[in-house]
Amino acid sequence: MTPVEASAQAREICQLAPVIPVITITDLAQARPLAEALVAGGLPALEVTLRTPVALDAIRDMAEVDGGVVGAGTLLTPADVAAAKAAGARFGVSPGATDRLLEACEAEALPLLPGAATASEVMALLERGYTVQKFFPAEASGGAPALKAIGAPLPQVSFCPTGGISLANVRAYLDAPNVLCVGGSWVVPGDLVAKGDWAGITALAREAADL
Repeated sequence: MTPVEASAQAREICQLAPVIPVITITDLAQARPLAEALVAGGLPALEVTLRTPVALDAIRDMAEVDGGVVGAGTLLTPADVAAAKAAGARFGVSPGATDRLLEACEAEALPLLPGAATASEVMALLERGYTVQKFFPAEASGGAPALKAIGAPLPQVSFCPTGGISLANVRAYLDAPNVLCVGGSWVVPGDLVAKGDWAGITALAREAADL
């Protein structure tokens, strides 16, 4: 898969809904009902971070949910990419980008949202062919104003900003012309997940899908 093809597929995924939930699973039993609740609320694209021992198994379970498009977040190494693809991930997300990581995703035909936070990083990825990128960490990197400023000289690139985004500031990002969607964890609050309040999760997802 070429970077151009990867970005085309990443764009389609980002256009499924205005928010991609960023999910960290610690209890495997919660994976499938959580995915079902989010998809029912209108958020089909799901990013499962590879930060826990059960993350890959969670991706396997979530990948079986009808209507869901499950991806793997926190991809750092080629081994992460291979494991995520084998588990059923249909896209990948990384906090930054290295040549080895990009090459691995291209070899595995895994569409990637590579992370960038500066104009130079955005330009380097664009030079390779990545026109859809993750702006991370969004709030710490200047927020929506910084993203709009980067977009002025680099209108070819579209973004999924992630990091510090909530209902309080999400509109500022979604109103930016170079933003396709945002990544956020506020739709999967730990207290609701711990209680198994899937109806509450669906309600939050529906609110986010209507943004």
